[in-house]
Amino acid sequence: DGLSFLSERDLVCCSCLLKILILKILNMDMTGSSWITENNDGQTLSRSTRIARKPYCGYEQQRLSKREQAEEESLLAALLWPKPPDDEIPFVQSTDPAHSDFVIVKPGAHFKVGDQLEVLVRMKDFRGKPKQYGGDYLQARIHSPLLKAGAVGRVVDCHNGFYKVFFTLLWPGEVKVSVSLVHPSEAIQVLLRLREERPDRVYFKSSFKSGRFSETTECNVCLPGDLPVCNFTDLYTGEPWFCYKPRKLSCASRISHAKGGYQKGLLTQEESLFFQSDVNIKMPIFPSGPDAVTVNARDIAEDPNVSPSGYYYQDQWRPRTHRIHHFNESEDITKCLQGKVIHLFGDSTIRQWFEYLTAFVPDLVEFNLGSPKNVGPFMAVDLKRNILLRFRCHGPPIRFTTVFSSELRYVANELNGIVGGRNTVIAITIWSHFSTFPVEVYIRRLRNIRRSVIQLLDRSPKTVIVIRTANVQELGPEVSLFNSDWYSYQLDSVMRKMFSGIAVHFVDAWEMSLAHHLPHNLHPNEIIVKNQIDAFLSYICPLQT
Repeated sequence: DGLSFLSERDLVCCSCLLKILILKILNMDMTGSSWITENNDGQTLSRSTRIARKPYCGYEQQRLSKREQAEEESLLAALLWPKPPDDEIPFVQSTDPAHSDFVIVKPGAHFKVGDQLEVLVRMKDFRGKPKQYGGDYLQARIHSPLLKAGAVGRVVDCHNGFYKVFFTLLWPGEVKVSVSLVHPSEAIQVLLRLREERPDRVYFKSSFKSGRFSETTECNVCLPGDLPVCNFTDLYTGEPWFCYKPRKLSCASRISHAKGGYQKGLLTQEESLFFQSDVNIKMPIFPSGPDAVTVNARDIAEDPNVSPSGYYYQDQWRPRTHRIHHFNESEDITKCLQGKVIHLFGDSTIRQWFEYLTAFVPDLVEFNLGSPKNVGPFMAVDLKRNILLRFRCHGPPIRFTTVFSSELRYVANELNGIVGGRNTVIAITIWSHFSTFPVEVYIRRLRNIRRSVIQLLDRSPKTVIVIRTANVQELGPEVSLFNSDWYSYQLDSVMRKMFSGIAVHFVDAWEMSLAHHLPHNLHPNEIIVKNQIDAFLSYICPLQT
């Protein structure tokens, strides 16, 4: 992952003295500064203690094998985030991006394509005092606006108020550095609390109908209280889902599922100060010196085994591990998809693929299934070239407007009904709608999908299976509490780990949205979607070398 936050001491590689010497060589003003880049007190990991986890649901009946239990514990341990030294940090002592800054190490060095660029970030609070602990969530990229080029950086938390960002220089010319504070460490602790203690902060509802009578009740993965419930736990996957039982109607009379709404009043007055637009949510950190370097061309190829996974150049995504074909004409897409059945499973971010393909390819005609707008299921066909394209949303929790109960399908069950083969293509994304729940809910869902993927590949190994990762989005105070990039980043890390070593391909929507110059959006701009489609189709129709 090109944005991994790592905590091992061996990554904190340079001594205090060396950094000070380097900065003096750069003729930087050190007055009043305390530029430290490594911990000397032996306490690097002392604050990354295990979170006391609460059961996410009173109905939890998971029976995990020893292997599954070990995997879950390993995944949760990998997600541990550094904590502030005290449970309650006053706002004035929290991270202030306006007082913080970064410096390029050796900005005047002779850089070539393929070299590593290192940046030091120094965090301060609203009093201008240096932070003494880590846990802030940063995003960083390099970019050349005139070349429409961009790539993400790898952030390393030094656990002392300093961060290192490492970039691989991938194109020649002037390359600028941008660093942003997404959330201060104090806000991350609030997000952690909400994830563990308030999984009900997005609530759902279902309608029940019989003849002239209808009722609507609240639904969720788990429901508090002692009221009677309808148990809609999936019989095959064991995925839990419950609704309060209607007063007069039976549970069997359920006809629809829908998003209910968002809980209000989740934060204390002090906590709300950690989530302020134009103050401490996705705010730029400015340099105390040059913000760009000049990169020269290199005659030999650079090492592709280093992050990031790819980069933009002239607004075209270039993966670093394989060649990509850019499908700029609709005829190129129809030629690639001829004779194929394509299944798209997931949320609205993969529905964008369906919308892009049906809009860009005139011969791919959508068949009207009478489905609700933006919900689906959807289907498009090209009878002449024997192409079938389908989209279906994943099962609950799903924050769509009304979905008919008969159309609520779990991805694992859908995969079990697919024969597969060389002409079958499957793309899956599942992340955003799980951000309000403890991670165990997401792990369970991925475990079921992974099992079905493995079974499908066992019986039909020629099947092409592609996973679209999460992506970054615009954040404000309210959105942060439900769909923060930090939640998405953690879920995306779990997904990548759980599907590593399996014969699936990845479209790195995370890096593709973060590296691009356009503003972040839950539903990325068309040019970003176009590059995702190019990456997707290149797995189906790889370039011949």
